[in-house]
Amino acid sequence: MARYQRNTTRKELCRWLEVPRSVTYYKPRQGTPGVKPSCETMTVDGVSVSNEDVIARIRQLIDTEFNAFGYEYITHELKKEYIINKKKVYRLMLANDLLLGKMIRSAGKRDFVQFRRIEATKPLEYLCWDIKYIWINGERRNYYILCILDVFTRKIVDWIFQSSIRQLDLINLLRRVNHFHQLQGVVLRNDNGSQFIANKVRNFLKNSEVRQEFTHVATPEENSYIEAFHSILEREVIERNEFASYYEAKETLQRFIKHYNERRLHRSIGFTTPQKKWEEAMPNTLTVLEEVSN
Repeated sequence: MARYQRNTTRKELCRWLEVPRSVTYYKPRQGTPGVKPSCETMTVDGVSVSNEDVIARIRQLIDTEFNAFGYEYITHELKKEYIINKKKVYRLMLANDLLLGKMIRSAGKRDFVQFRRIEATKPLEYLCWDIKYIWINGERRNYYILCILDVFTRKIVDWIFQSSIRQLDLINLLRRVNHFHQLQGVVLRNDNGSQFIANKVRNFLKNSEVRQEFTHVATPEENSYIEAFHSILEREVIERNEFASYYEAKETLQRFIKHYNERRLHRSIGFTTPQKKWEEAMPNTLTVLEEVSN
C-alpha cells in the first residue's frame, strides 16, 4: 500500500484490496506480545514471594524416583500455599525444564552414597543435613528448618529456620560452621534436593575441600541419621504444638534443640547426651550454638 498511497487515498486502496482500513495501521512490535509475566506470586495469607520460591517448592514436589506429576497435579498442591493458576504453573515448569519428559540436570558428576551406614570414628568426620517443613497454623503456611547433624555424636551443630531456604542460605550456614570448625576433609551427606545440587553450593563445598555425598533418589534410609532426628522432632515437638506464629515456633525449636543436645539421652551413643559425647571426644571445644549463646 505504501507504494501506491501517493496516487490515491488509503480508503480507496482498502476498497480495491477488500480489507478493513483499520488493519493498515498495524505496526509489528519486537518481542513477545502481551503483558510481561509477573515475577512474584501471592501466598494464601497475602504475602508476595518471588517466583524462585515457587520453583523451589515445585522441585520438592517432583523430587521422587517415579515422577508422574504433571503441571495440573502440581497446581493442585501449590494452591494449598499460593494463589496461582495452572497457566502460570505450566509457564514456570516449562521455563525450568520441570514438565513431564524433561530432565533436571546440574553441572558436574555427583558422588553417590556407597555405604548406607556411616561408621564415624570422631566428631566432624561425617556431617549430614536436610530440610523439613513445619506448619505454622496461625499464619496458615509452612516454614522450613535445616539442621546440620554430626554423625559421631548425633549433635546438632547448627541450624536455620526460615520461610524459604535458598542456595545462599546454605552457603552462609556452612560459612558459619566453618568459622568455628575447620570443615576441610569433612564428608557431608545429603539428598538430591534442588538446594543441595545447586552449582553454587557444590562449588563452595569443593573450594572448602568438603566431600559432598548424595543419597540415591527415593532412599531416605541412606540419610538415616538426620531422618531419625526429624522423626524425633516430629513426634516430640511438631505433633504436640500448634504454633501461632513463626516467632513462637522458632523459640520452641531453639529450646528443643538445646534440650536434645544437652539433656536428652540418646540410645545409639550409649544412653548419653550428644553434648557429653562431643565433650568427651573434643574437650575444651565449643560448637557454633554454644559460641553464639555465649
